[in-house]
Amino acid sequence: LKITIHSSPLLIILFFQLLQQTMSSTESANKRPKLDAKANVLMVGTGEYTTGFVGGTAADSDKGAGVVALTMFDLRRRNKVDRVGMCGVNGKKFPGIREHMQKNIGDVYEGMDLTCDTHPSDQSVNPKAYLDAISTFKAGDVAIIFTPDDTHYEIALACIQQGMHVMVTKPIVQTLEHHLNLIKVAKEKNVLVAMEVHKRLDPFYADARDRARAQLGNFQYMYAYMSQPKHQLDTFKAWAGKSSDISYYLNSHHIDFSEWTLEGIARPVRVTGTSSSGVAHAKGMKTEDSITLTVQWENLNDKSLGCAVYTSSWVAPKSDVHSQQRFHYMGTNGDINVDQAHRGMTVACDGKPFASVNPLFMKYTATNGKFSGQGSYGVRSFECFVDACREVNAGTKTVESFDDGSLATASTTVQGTAILEAGRRSLDADGRPMDILYGEDGHSPVEIRPHEF
Repeated sequence: LKITIHSSPLLIILFFQLLQQTMSSTESANKRPKLDAKANVLMVGTGEYTTGFVGGTAADSDKGAGVVALTMFDLRRRNKVDRVGMCGVNGKKFPGIREHMQKNIGDVYEGMDLTCDTHPSDQSVNPKAYLDAISTFKAGDVAIIFTPDDTHYEIALACIQQGMHVMVTKPIVQTLEHHLNLIKVAKEKNVLVAMEVHKRLDPFYADARDRARAQLGNFQYMYAYMSQPKHQLDTFKAWAGKSSDISYYLNSHHIDFSEWTLEGIARPVRVTGTSSSGVAHAKGMKTEDSITLTVQWENLNDKSLGCAVYTSSWVAPKSDVHSQQRFHYMGTNGDINVDQAHRGMTVACDGKPFASVNPLFMKYTATNGKFSGQGSYGVRSFECFVDACREVNAGTKTVESFDDGSLATASTTVQGTAILEAGRRSLDADGRPMDILYGEDGHSPVEIRPHEF
């Protein structure tokens, strides 16, 4: 750069000040994060919900093509995701998983790039392979964890410490202590941590929530039921009754709905657990068949009480739906009934059982050869999280801005974890009620204590 100036010293000084400001502004603009930067995503867990691959074949459920991997490949097709990784324990499964994904995704939908880094190697088995996988990602990348419940905490903590944003399937963790520590570490690392509860994006549930908050007054009563067929005991035999139970797995859905709906209206104060048994025991599995949690909720404005009953089972008969799921909610001014299993659409095909289908959750049928399930709430749950992570990385939003209910963030789901842990502790204490105690803010649980009569 050659500059020739014939002027006074003052004009020369002003000229160079202006040049310096211009260069500084240009440099800052170049360093500013861009919202259009794609996300790198690590999927931890290779089972039914991630790949649809169970026991060497497609899952015998409504998720035969999986949900997480399919969504990530589609987000890459739509330029929201770049690198995709997958981590499991048994690398010997990966050849079968790749073949399965090619058959159920690559051969079904046009334009899907199934490139995916996998850990551990195809020849090895390594329960700690997630540590190697995490080390290949950087701060600001995204981890999506779908693994047995008792592994969530250690894996999520390792991802957070790497500076990754983390989404964990429900339940986010199994204990109040672990939940509070995840919040603490996430704040230190300034990363977004959320629980994957796709029912928040179901238009029926979302509308029920908004109606309850706006029109139905104080909480009075709720009954929620969710079940899956007996063969799920075989699907989850690696951990069922060993490290988790059906309440953590299914009751967590409607418990989260309650916490989301009753935010600022009521809080859970006491939990009692009861169960049924027999079917799983006959299979040699030491776990409950069905679990019911009865939860006392306290309305914040006048200390009046409401009661919620959450029942979950994995010994239901096979029927027209994979999962029966419904609830009745009553407030002081009215009530709502929702049957999520039956949306008014049935399908009958030769060689297949009659089915009530729910394309609102996942639309697997292609349109003109392309995947067209982007509007399904099973997809939107992950896409909204990926979008949120990109916004945090770009600096257009803060981590705290998503505590508004738009995501089930770790900071806004503590009561649900307290209920689930209290329920497990009540069952282990032969049905003794457990009290949930709160800190000074009266909102965040800090302790679970056996009820004193």
